[in-house]
Amino acid sequence: MTFDLSRRDALKMSAGFALSAAGGFSCVELASAAPIEVPTIDKLSVRVLVDSASDNFFRAQEVIGVRTEPGRSRDAKRPLHSEWGLSLYLEPQRGDEKRTFLLDFGWTPEAINGNMDLLQVDPKKIDALIMSHGHFDHWGGLLGFLDKHRKDMNADLTMYAGGEDNFCQRYVKMGGMGDLADYGMLDRRDIAKQNVKVVLCESPVVIGGVAFTTGKIKRNSIEKVLPNSLVEFKQKDGAGCNASHYLPAEMEGKIVPDEHIHEHATCFNLKDRGADRHFLLRPCRHRQFGAAGHGGVGRAEGSRHHGRLPSRAGAGRLPDAGRRRNRQARP
Repeated sequence: MTFDLSRRDALKMSAGFALSAAGGFSCVELASAAPIEVPTIDKLSVRVLVDSASDNFFRAQEVIGVRTEPGRSRDAKRPLHSEWGLSLYLEPQRGDEKRTFLLDFGWTPEAINGNMDLLQVDPKKIDALIMSHGHFDHWGGLLGFLDKHRKDMNADLTMYAGGEDNFCQRYVKMGGMGDLADYGMLDRRDIAKQNVKVVLCESPVVIGGVAFTTGKIKRNSIEKVLPNSLVEFKQKDGAGCNASHYLPAEMEGKIVPDEHIHEHATCFNLKDRGADRHFLLRPCRHRQFGAAGHGGVGRAEGSRHHGRLPSRAGAGRLPDAGRRRNRQARP
């Protein structure tokens, strides 16, 4: 199975890389526009580190070969920290080869760092970081996590982000008058200080030989993004996003409804699962797949953080998948 990219998209990405380099983002590179070979794995473990609720009475269940298990605090007197946001600890395996990825980082470093300790998760095992999109509740804990654990992690650590849009300034409307409130902006210089390389995955990319991303999800359906945050397309004092390679020039400096242009999903191709072989993690699903294209990946699209996680269109669903509970899933 391969993913392909048009020549026009490749040229746009090349222009974006040149602009990023000119802006001083030496820690950033763009994923290759060449087609990828989709890797196949034997099994996958997904542990929820941060979510908006946890349940001490949740029992292990299994649906269509996917087993969900509760995450238990190692200290009966200290419950897991729940907050709006999400962080997933992924462990795909192919034969004797095992990788560990951290997908998103929750709202605060206190939640992700505290829960990793309570769940006895070892940050030294993490091979790569993945950021699904630019909302604060998915990257707010990142810098505090790196402050605490970076010295113990791989020297050549990489974070895979969907694209330039992930680093824009965002706002939310507050109060009856709809006043704009700061909703955060991830500064790539802070990531560079931690010696973490950023790869912008506007096209599909293979991660660690066991996972792959969707790249930019083009809209090809009638569905619209529901009102959520607002986004500002500009760079100021070396921070922000350079939108010149994917938006018209007149968008520069505008504050507009957030379309999450560079939200991407992380995918796993499970061996011998037939129509259920594609396991896709989309933490918020702000952008949807249409029926056509994407090599059938849409069969497994779903979310842990917003809504349910179907195994495929029209099939069964993971038990209690929409209730945001700390648990581990093992296909």
